[in-house]
Amino acid sequence: MANAYLQITLRINSSEREAATKVYTTYKEPFLSGISGAVSKELLVRDEDVQVLHGFNNEADAKAYLESDLFTNDVVVGLKDLLQAEPEIRIYSTF
Repeated sequence: MANAYLQITLRINSSEREAATKVYTTYKEPFLSGISGAVSKELLVRDEDVQVLHGFNNEADAKAYLESDLFTNDVVVGLKDLLQAEPEIRIYSTF
């Protein structure tokens, strides 16, 4: 069970959603198996945006992921040409 969530909201044109889904699918397993404290990862799609909801053991693990090689060198690079605006990043703790 996650004790913290990292929510990343991405504005991506509907024509680019398939490419964004490919990035999500490609890096889901490496995220779950290789990132400290990672417990879940879900892709949420709405007409106006796409959100990726990451579950972590704690807030520190969520913050550390944003500095990881997987995030900065793989995920960000894979998505950069698809984004219509800067991503909105939020971290939530559960109690």
